[in-house]
Amino acid sequence: ILNYDIMARFRRRTCIILLLFILFICSIMMALKTLRPDRAGFGDPFGLGLLPELQQRTVLLDSKQNSLNRAPGDTVTRVSNLHSIAVNTVKASMSSVKKLEEDLSSPNYNFHIFYYTWYGNPQFDGKYIHWNHPLLPHWDPKIANNYPKGRHNPPEDIGANFYPELGSYSSKDPTVIEAHMKQMRSASTGVIVLSWYPPGMADENGEPTDDLVPIVLDYAHKYNLKVTFHIEPYKDRDDRSMYHNVKYIIDKYGSHPAFYRHKTSTGRLLPMFYVYDSYVTIPEIWANLLTVSGSQSIRNTPYDALFIALLVEERHKHDIHRSGFDGMYTYFATNGFSYGSSHHNWASLKAFCDSNNLMFIPSVGPGYIDTSIRPWNNHNTRNRVNGKYYETAFSAALLVRPEIISITSFNEWHEGTQIEKAVPKRTGQMIYLDYKPHKPNVYLELTQKWSEKYRKEQEQWLM
Repeated sequence: ILNYDIMARFRRRTCIILLLFILFICSIMMALKTLRPDRAGFGDPFGLGLLPELQQRTVLLDSKQNSLNRAPGDTVTRVSNLHSIAVNTVKASMSSVKKLEEDLSSPNYNFHIFYYTWYGNPQFDGKYIHWNHPLLPHWDPKIANNYPKGRHNPPEDIGANFYPELGSYSSKDPTVIEAHMKQMRSASTGVIVLSWYPPGMADENGEPTDDLVPIVLDYAHKYNLKVTFHIEPYKDRDDRSMYHNVKYIIDKYGSHPAFYRHKTSTGRLLPMFYVYDSYVTIPEIWANLLTVSGSQSIRNTPYDALFIALLVEERHKHDIHRSGFDGMYTYFATNGFSYGSSHHNWASLKAFCDSNNLMFIPSVGPGYIDTSIRPWNNHNTRNRVNGKYYETAFSAALLVRPEIISITSFNEWHEGTQIEKAVPKRTGQMIYLDYKPHKPNVYLELTQKWSEKYRKEQEQWLM
């Protein structure tokens, strides 16, 4: 009997120890599970998933070294490789998206922001692009003679009155693209209006950038942003070329999850295209493309979309209506510069649009200064007044209850309309403007503030 009791106690003790050991193992497994990112699937690199930024830096350092070893003229190869690196980086860092979602404001898809990818530097492009912008002469030779000529000489001397926190960056640098997406998302904007030229074309101071669109779309998707297109006034733009270019964009990029589609009042989901300097082309040409009876009509085809024209002068509103456009935007961040950019005209423009079934998209901006590239244009400077100018523009926009507000701009540094982070800088005789007494992110914070205010007011309008 004694031996039986001893054996029973031993078995009980062994079971208890075994049970405690199992509980200990389970608790360790649960602790490890909580460390693993929620969205990580099977086969994801567990260790790297916890430190996506470290992994990204390692990948990009290798890519930068490789790009420097290639021939400077091999642009297509460089962009293709950068896209592959960007895709891999985005995939590797998607495990951090949930935490990102918690830290950043939700995107407002009724806040559209103009974005430029035309900047370059020697590290990624073999030379500086756009930062070395020339000083543009006045059209009157007598006035032009009173102002300096030549080009800017980066990186200390750039074609801007403010200096970017990221320096004279390249728009091809994946770390820059990601930083931009994070900034735009932190500002609670939702739609990137990407400056776009057809393949092989560019503005007179830049180089083609269509190859960058896939990288922008990938990073936009990571930050839950959408991308639409700001079609620039390329050479020989008319109804036929526009049809082919719209078809190209939709065929090539339309299936990407970050490609923007706007839900209309009838429930249709349509792409949207902003058309810069649309007034340069006569209404009859646009009508060929944009009206149902037009000879080159895009309406009721797989490439139908919402086309938004630029309004500068008051008479343009009638031309826009006759052309078959779906709406108008004002772009310029200079209150009083044009009829369209003058805040006090927005109410009448909104009324005109409402009565003609058009969208009115006012454009707000933080200020304007382009004397770094147009030294004779002081009279169009609009002081930021420590953010008050920006808030006044938002307030004027909200008064007309628009369906969409556009922001000029995220990074048009030449015209000083950027809300991207800028830092104080002094070089030789040059003293750049800055956002003091505020921090470099002040205009991102103001945008986020007005995005929330707009959301709340929009709820009241719909009640």
